[in-house]
Amino acid sequence: MKVLLTGHQGYLGTVMAPLLAEAGHDVTGLDTGLFADCVIGPAPHDPETLAVDLRDVTPQHLAGFDAVIHLAALSNDPLGALAPEITYDINHAASVRLARAAKQAGVSRFLYASTCSVYGSAGDDLVTEDAPLRPLTPYAESKVRVEADVSAMADDGFHPSYLRNATAFGFSPRLRADIVLNNLVGHAVLTGEVKVLSDGTPWRPLVHARDIASAFIRTLDAPSGDVHDRAFNVGTEANNVTVAEIAQAVADTVPGSRLSITGETGADPRSYRVDFSLIRSILPGYDATWSIADGAAELFEHYTRHGLTQESFDQRFTRLAVLTRRQAEGTLDESMRPTLP
Repeated sequence: MKVLLTGHQGYLGTVMAPLLAEAGHDVTGLDTGLFADCVIGPAPHDPETLAVDLRDVTPQHLAGFDAVIHLAALSNDPLGALAPEITYDINHAASVRLARAAKQAGVSRFLYASTCSVYGSAGDDLVTEDAPLRPLTPYAESKVRVEADVSAMADDGFHPSYLRNATAFGFSPRLRADIVLNNLVGHAVLTGEVKVLSDGTPWRPLVHARDIASAFIRTLDAPSGDVHDRAFNVGTEANNVTVAEIAQAVADTVPGSRLSITGETGADPRSYRVDFSLIRSILPGYDATWSIADGAAELFEHYTRHGLTQESFDQRFTRLAVLTRRQAEGTLDESMRPTLP
């Protein structure tokens, strides 16, 4: 298929774009490049790029594409809490406009990157795609709204799918250090300490970036009727773990590191365990194969090989810090639009 991949210069998009191409798809990216220079190690090779703000996409931009894979978003809870109105404008309103433009342009497949955090606080039961949605942050709330609004557009010619990714981990040339496993490994490498500020009890489902990419590719390749207007949890039950267990895996991986669970912030209300059986049953052959231990080892190897520094960890690979710096430099306005040079 001819595929438009939004957010291709982000953490997940940088992993997904080459895997889509390897699977035989013709990939074009759409990105404003906010994180294009947040690179560790050799610079990645990007596909052809439409440098268009998500809020400005028109049906004309989408003409000729068979599918849109929509990853682009303001992508973490602290940023959403800092700027909830902009989070809704970009993550919700612009995402819905993108889907509407895709439908108007005759794009038949629309794959949306949602999140397991839509389940909020779900207790100890494994949650399926039919579980009540209890988003606790503006970021998660925006995902719930997009799923509902795009679902209303589904018809015989427009086939949306909603991939509710578990919390991502693993190496990407455009690294994110503000997600839990990546963050804990980085701190262990840089300081020798694996520090958890919560009490470590909340449950988290985790999934490797490459396993997320595989889920999108298999959804794209599936018969449209199998995935039409359906949500899929993306991950594996083996990676339903507590924050304390994640931290222990990091301490076991990084030589000489010590584990510290301070409990100073108490119990995080976001706690949920997820059932991933539906995606395996609908997409035969799909399985999320990366374990947390494997991901920690991969991150440790790349962090040490590429000379991770405290400054880059804090300033280049933390999304909120990058956007704050760009606004201070005058290269990003208050609405998160890049300013003209």
